[in-house]
Amino acid sequence: MDATALVATSYASIDEVDAAQWNGLDHGGVPFLRHEFLAALEHSGAVAAATGWLPAHLAIREGTRLVGAMPLYAKSHSWGEFVFDFSWAQAYERHGLAYYPKLVATTPFTPATGPRLLLRPGADTERARAALVAALDALAPGTSSVHVQFVTEEQSAALGRLGFLTRIDCQFQWRNRGYRDFEDFLATFTADKRKKARRERRRIEEAGVQFEWRDGATLSTPEWRQVHALHAATFHRHGRDPYLPIAFFLEVSRTPATSPQVLLARAGATLVAAAIFFRGERTLYGRYWGASGDFHSLHFEACYHQGIEYCIGAGLAQFEPGTQGEHKIARGFAPTLTHSAHLIRDPRFRDAIARFLAEERVSVLAYAAEAGSHVPFRADLKIDPS
Repeated sequence: MDATALVATSYASIDEVDAAQWNGLDHGGVPFLRHEFLAALEHSGAVAAATGWLPAHLAIREGTRLVGAMPLYAKSHSWGEFVFDFSWAQAYERHGLAYYPKLVATTPFTPATGPRLLLRPGADTERARAALVAALDALAPGTSSVHVQFVTEEQSAALGRLGFLTRIDCQFQWRNRGYRDFEDFLATFTADKRKKARRERRRIEEAGVQFEWRDGATLSTPEWRQVHALHAATFHRHGRDPYLPIAFFLEVSRTPATSPQVLLARAGATLVAAAIFFRGERTLYGRYWGASGDFHSLHFEACYHQGIEYCIGAGLAQFEPGTQGEHKIARGFAPTLTHSAHLIRDPRFRDAIARFLAEERVSVLAYAAEAGSHVPFRADLKIDPS
């Protein structure tokens, strides 16, 4: 066999892939793509056949060296993805065809942008990328489609050139423009928006709520139980169980690169709220939150203002607080396009979905432009919200 040939292998568990080699690929500084994070999802039972997430991780090797990989799952439903294709599944069902299983390249339950084709630095990028896509196509028989979600714009465009349909959506994200502190950031707001933000923060101070940032590794198991109970209560109020069990958080906290940053909110000695964040090389990611009491503006302070302040202090370039939420605009978060790519095997459905995505793109761009006109920044500063 040619020693330079690229060989593709699919793995039913991330544990079957060498952790050092996986982590040696280019993850774009995103903690959710590290071996330890993906392993914790599997070890805790959050990702398993029983939850409808069957690991099928794809690896490309040149000899014994890993040169490319994808976090990949066979899905029997569309929950926990945040790139909505329920209408596509319904269309398949109306025509008597099976939409599931499908293949999904993403980080489960985590709508955060990052590379999905993980490539070794210094490798032949085009060759490794083409090998990954060819391997995806080989895995696809028996599945309706392949979905590469929350991928970088560059990788989405590359997949588009390889036959995938590309899709956009809109999140609200924050950019650090070299602010000295939170007041320097607020100085970019119009007077009325600045006044409202200060009022929100003042309400929390007047309620006597105090905050403490903790690395997840420093939380004891009883403390994690308290935090997880608050997080779970948020899901239960919406009639659902949380995607992630406490075992997941305990495991990811053991590795510095994946350990969450946890914001604890106390009224006196009582823990009344907690927000769970993850920190990448350039980005803070807001993920989960829960509160036991009804404190005015506590959600805005814990999930947004405190995160912005953290980013300024740590010199992080951006803050992704999660999906949806137009209320984020008034707090300095701007509409930001997200990207996905979709390989639809049936040509009839591919054509129909392509038409849908073209129409949807016009609507998303119009929505992002309209939302961008409501950012709180002073007109004289000419801040580009994107």
